[in-house]
Amino acid sequence: MTSKNQTSCTIVIFGATGDLAKRKLFPSIYNLYTKGELGEHFAVIGAARREWSHETLREKVEDSLKESKIQVNDDLDDFLTHFHYISLNVTSKESYQNLHSLITEVEGKFSIPGNRMFYLAMAPQFFGTIASYLKSEGLTNETGWNRLMIEKPFGHDLPSAKKLNNEIREAFREDEIYRIDHYLGKEMVQNIEVIRFANAIFEPLWSNRYISNVQITSSETLGVEERGGYYDKSGALRDMVQNHILQMVALLAMEPPIRLSTDEIRSEKIKALRALRPISGDQIDQYFVRGQYGPGAVKNQEVPGYRSEPNVDAESNTETFVAGKLLIDNFRWAGVPFYIRTGKRMAEKSTKIVIQFKDMPMNLYYKSNDEVHPNLLIIHIQPEEGISIVLNGEKLDYSPQTTPVKLDYAHNSTDKLNTPEAYEKLLHDAIKGDATNFTHWDEVALSWKYVDEIDNAWQQKKATQFPNYEAGSMGPKESDHLLAQDGFHWWSLDE
Repeated sequence: MTSKNQTSCTIVIFGATGDLAKRKLFPSIYNLYTKGELGEHFAVIGAARREWSHETLREKVEDSLKESKIQVNDDLDDFLTHFHYISLNVTSKESYQNLHSLITEVEGKFSIPGNRMFYLAMAPQFFGTIASYLKSEGLTNETGWNRLMIEKPFGHDLPSAKKLNNEIREAFREDEIYRIDHYLGKEMVQNIEVIRFANAIFEPLWSNRYISNVQITSSETLGVEERGGYYDKSGALRDMVQNHILQMVALLAMEPPIRLSTDEIRSEKIKALRALRPISGDQIDQYFVRGQYGPGAVKNQEVPGYRSEPNVDAESNTETFVAGKLLIDNFRWAGVPFYIRTGKRMAEKSTKIVIQFKDMPMNLYYKSNDEVHPNLLIIHIQPEEGISIVLNGEKLDYSPQTTPVKLDYAHNSTDKLNTPEAYEKLLHDAIKGDATNFTHWDEVALSWKYVDEIDNAWQQKKATQFPNYEAGSMGPKESDHLLAQDGFHWWSLDE
């Protein structure tokens, strides 16, 4: 059990004036405080270029709590006294010396035993610079623990990720680096392990003997919005597949760990990623489909195509949709395709996993004109949270035929109000020193290695057919063909 002394800490947020701090971090820290996970021995230091005062930051924190619509209690004034602010130039040695003095001051004020968390909620190009100065100016403390929390993207390809990792590792050990993938903080993503390893009706069937295919869909109805400048240099492959999607693949494909510890779980995820069959350049079109949305209608409202969005090149070759067929070459999964798709401006907002089980070798209820529905396990990640199981039951008539019966457990209909946001869970884990739901460098490197092959092939061959799907659809028709050639189809929410 983690002692209160271990969870007492100073949290330094670089980029405290930004949108992430306002929408996610401040409300998450307040929730941890009201639940007694932080106690009284903590401090938060906001650092950014703006010339704010301590009082200005506290007013902004109060505003963010009100806008988040979480319940604010009588303890708010006391909570706000723990917040301090410093105007900081990330490239100035003097700024870090001033930050060091402020940390020392608040540690004395709140009796904090030298535990320090540095949260980098800002542009990735500054990550290495900040880490270097934290080390050189003595902000990494030897009397307590040090933790560095980093938002994605972690590089834009494998070489840049290696360079960034080497810079950070000059100042922090691997076990002190917490690379955030907020999908790993989602309740139902974390539940993948529980569903698999705590239920005897699933784990014995979790292999190529009983599963015909796995489908992962992460679709958005929104376009790129104000992120056009960033997104046009990234695309769906780097923005979603390299991190969120491959993390879900790893959790679904990993072997049972010998114990539920950070190192053992990470080790099994890394093995699963190592087993991904590499796709060479001349095979990309057989296994992957890219798309870019054109004009269309979402929820009966006309929306522009990607190339007409603000800060997007009018001749952009950036993909806003990716579908792929992944194969895992190990004993458990040989021959089972893992189909993935993710995209913007699609018909529905949904992140879900569908496990399709194989048909019975001889189904007594099968007739040539009556195809039996396959059994499905559906894990709903967002916006719904829960599990569905599709079984076959008898039709309520006089014919010996079957009809699919869907059994639903809706997580958000029971205790959604008490379910922590992804960032709250990840902050809590980091404060406790639990890195299970953060990505290890080996996971990052293997993901980039896999994705770079696809990206390099696409960069060399312009997609002349863009745009190739209407906004408000479920992506280009080629993504349907990807499954149809294997005798499968994408499962929709109403099936």
